[in-house]
Amino acid sequence: MTTYAERPWVKNYDAGVPASLEPYPNKTLHDFLTETAQASPDRIALMTPARLPGLGWQAASMTYGELNRQSDALAAAFISMGLQKGDRVAVILPNSAAFAITYFAVLKAGGVVAATNPTYPAEKMRHQINDSDAPIAVTLSLFYNTLRQIQPGTKLKTLIVTNIKEYLPPAARLLFTLMREKKDGHRVEKLAEGDYWLQDVLRRFDGQKPNVQVVPDDIGLFQYTGGTTGVSKAAKLPHRTLIANLLQMMAWTSEKTGAMGDLKRSDLIYLGAIPMFHVYGLVVLLSQAVASGSKIIIISNPRDVDNLVGVIEAYKPNVFLGVPAMFNAVVNHPDVKSGKVPLDSFLLAVSGAAPLPPATKREFESFGGRRLTEAYGMSETSAGSHCNPMVGDNRTGSVGMPLPDMDVRVVSLDDGVTDVPVGEIGEIVMAGPNIMVGYHGMPTETANALREHNGKKWLHSGDIGYMDADGYFYIVDRQKDMVLIGGFNVYPNNIEKVLKEHPAVLEVGVAGIPHPEKRGEEALKAWIVLKPGMAVTEQELIAHCAQHLAGYEIPRRYAFIPELPKTLVGKTLRRELIQMELEAQENASGS
Repeated sequence: MTTYAERPWVKNYDAGVPASLEPYPNKTLHDFLTETAQASPDRIALMTPARLPGLGWQAASMTYGELNRQSDALAAAFISMGLQKGDRVAVILPNSAAFAITYFAVLKAGGVVAATNPTYPAEKMRHQINDSDAPIAVTLSLFYNTLRQIQPGTKLKTLIVTNIKEYLPPAARLLFTLMREKKDGHRVEKLAEGDYWLQDVLRRFDGQKPNVQVVPDDIGLFQYTGGTTGVSKAAKLPHRTLIANLLQMMAWTSEKTGAMGDLKRSDLIYLGAIPMFHVYGLVVLLSQAVASGSKIIIISNPRDVDNLVGVIEAYKPNVFLGVPAMFNAVVNHPDVKSGKVPLDSFLLAVSGAAPLPPATKREFESFGGRRLTEAYGMSETSAGSHCNPMVGDNRTGSVGMPLPDMDVRVVSLDDGVTDVPVGEIGEIVMAGPNIMVGYHGMPTETANALREHNGKKWLHSGDIGYMDADGYFYIVDRQKDMVLIGGFNVYPNNIEKVLKEHPAVLEVGVAGIPHPEKRGEEALKAWIVLKPGMAVTEQELIAHCAQHLAGYEIPRRYAFIPELPKTLVGKTLRRELIQMELEAQENASGS
């Protein structure tokens, strides 16, 4: 009989992927940048493209030597501003060269990166800045006034400000200054006393290097969880944990597997669309590209799908790290559907952060993408924990197998300890070198998430799933999203996958709502976003579900909406859908 302790997944790894990477190197995350810059100072690290009317695409480039030098300068500046080892720096920036500079500068100064979604409303931004106790923030001019507004309620002493135009190509910078800077709110005429422009700081400290001893056990990142099911928490990730995950993922896609064809890893061109404030963007995109000496095409606004598809056409990137919503938007873009923009430049395409609908995978591959591989991970695992093979058996609906050196079990939902038989549903728990050390300032939540069994500390994911006999794992749903219908456990994720198969459905969210007629019970409701020009009735959707689902799994209530509420990395915010329903029920009862 197959057991979890046997690590049955190892036998199904692609050729060239080792079962273990131990011992892991005794180094820090920013060492990778220093090493790449020393080996290849003139290699392009970052490209920031812009499409100009009548001129087509132009791009500004930054080499690894420049990235290393500018991050050194900013690190020296942080220290001169009083940053102490272990202090957090709030990074409130979209994907940009400034983000990459800031990220490595904080690490070099011995600080902790506390990146925040720059589109958060003021109060949510205040919560994370307060939670991290950051004395310094680096932000975009567009968000400067918001930060000044919330600063009195935080420990922020210094704001360092950059303008999005600073790393654009010259013609685009001029056009932005004339046409958009003031209109779109980017122009700041004067900074408050004690605040600095990033470019002034970089010039002043150019050529200086920080003199701080950073070791692998030092915390490098406060990664805030998405907060889709509650309050966002800061997972504390040391350098050694981040490096372990980085090397696990690099081993998974190594040249030895043949996944990249004849290309060397340093030849890869990454589509830099996944937000860098998220662990997926920080570790899987930015850190991995830097460690490989690869090139990143910066996408500051991934929701501008016209621009995203235009970059794919113009620059032919061959690595696409994304989320289902992003892949779904690309495959439904008219230029992709018509064949004008093929997806055949992509050698590696990985979807994470949310369940990948099988229909999206099929469509991506039908438009030329070599393979869209589903993966799984959490902020608490430094990014990735599972992935389907890049060459071998890619099982639709599975998030793949655990990465090297990981132990993963499925335990009883009743006691959280007992292993359930292979093939049965339970909570997924994980142990390995990439697991966080805890949540900042939350001992109760840390103790609940990290529990010791048989002398080993296990991360309880809160995700319900199962493992098949070959070691492939399947995520059924979040434990908190499970709905009880007529005494049966129902998983919204499964229902969403079925509804997404309907040809009229672009996106769908399903959640349990208070039953409007039966007090104390739950009912299922589906919120549908239709494809442009398509129509469908509730009865047609019910009939579609009846072909694939049990009667108690079929939603009987539907709402057609223009878009789903989602996090910036594409996770559907079911709690916001439920809140919409509660407000609608309250309004109905009050009328």
